[in-house]
Amino acid sequence: MTTATVDRATIRPAKMDQGRAVLLTRVAIIVAVLAIWEGMARSGLLYRDVVPSLLLILRALAHLLVEPTFYANLGVTTGEVAVAILIGGGAGIGVGILLGVNPFLQRAYEPMLHYLGPTPKIIFFPMLIMWFGVGPGSKIAMGALSSFFPVAISVAAAMREINTVLIRVGLSFRLNVAQMILKIYLPAMRAPVINGLRIGLGVAIIGTLLAETKLANQGLGYAVIQTYATFDMPRMYALLIVVFMLAVGVNALLGRYTELRATARSADPR
Repeated sequence: MTTATVDRATIRPAKMDQGRAVLLTRVAIIVAVLAIWEGMARSGLLYRDVVPSLLLILRALAHLLVEPTFYANLGVTTGEVAVAILIGGGAGIGVGILLGVNPFLQRAYEPMLHYLGPTPKIIFFPMLIMWFGVGPGSKIAMGALSSFFPVAISVAAAMREINTVLIRVGLSFRLNVAQMILKIYLPAMRAPVINGLRIGLGVAIIGTLLAETKLANQGLGYAVIQTYATFDMPRMYALLIVVFMLAVGVNALLGRYTELRATARSADPR
């Protein structure tokens, strides 16, 4: 048995034990949070309906999942977020690549991305309503605006990390701009682009839902604000759980894809 085989045989169980420990820690944290929530619900320290029992929330969730109106609102929000991340993420990738290949534009405009990125995008919503109306257009624009900045910043930073040898190879083969983007830039920074899209997706969901709570007659944000207006707290928390689980699920899929690509790249160094 070679030294490399022994090392792999030793490292693999250690990684499995570490993975189990991480999983158990996560489960313990979730159980503790749920226990604290239920304790607050039963203690009477807060008004009963503000922190309802977990049983009431689960009952509201079960009712919610069989209602056609819920799936109609879910479809509206999902469509708006999908179009928003397509527009905002696509524009962010394009701007990030442009800043990465042009040092002058990078020095002139990248600081503006960093200044405007942390700005709460909800302050632009009245202007978006004037431009795109009160329908889905303003919600999509809100989500696209929110997702644009993290994607553009991530891609611009990733462009500076690309191996210059790859760029010289592309130039030596006389690749045009489109070919350089498709064959050199995007493959070399796949992981940063996906991570930027993960962050962009999160803020796109937040921006879209915030817009739906302000001025809408459909969508999950509208449904949440309606349950708040009628003080139906169990249903409101059930809707928030659905939004949270959907966002976590999509994020987990993107993260898993990144891990699989990294594993495949390490297994095949070519």
